[in-house]
Amino acid sequence: MADISLTTSGKRRATIDDDAVADGREPYWDLIELLFFAYRDFVGDPDQVLDRLGFGRAHHRVLHFINRNPGMKVAELLDVLKITKQSLGRVLKQLIDEGYVVQKEGADDRRQRLLYVSPAGEALAMKLVGLQTARIGRVLDEIGPAGRDVARRFLAGMIGAGDRERVLRMIARADQMRSNGRD
Repeated sequence: MADISLTTSGKRRATIDDDAVADGREPYWDLIELLFFAYRDFVGDPDQVLDRLGFGRAHHRVLHFINRNPGMKVAELLDVLKITKQSLGRVLKQLIDEGYVVQKEGADDRRQRLLYVSPAGEALAMKLVGLQTARIGRVLDEIGPAGRDVARRFLAGMIGAGDRERVLRMIARADQMRSNGRD
């Protein structure tokens, strides 16, 4: 459903989805704008590193999820990122060609393409996550002990209800894999 429509004069006018205004709340302008600015700065630190390598935010997202989910299938990555196969193909090819990601055939099904980060890919992914962790850590230190849980609940709540449990399971599975790898 389009959220903008054109009038006959060519000027844009917003269309209103009945569900969006059903509760009659005044817009949360402050939170909306804070989310915009927070996102800008959250990705800004990694953007500088990625730019020096000729990469962008799409490369960052792909690298992040492959690093967190070693052996991830291309189809799973497409589902997580909600991008087209063509868009992923371009980014993935560049990451593979530059030695940050490796692709292997599935053991049971040779048509499967399983994705792993190379040592260089892991180093880059960890550098980027380190920058973002430092930013988050500074804020959580200011907020105090309950801050992480409140932030986690808020962000989880921002995910569509139909996808929330799947995302939380994916995060928990990746956390578990990482903690098992350290033992």
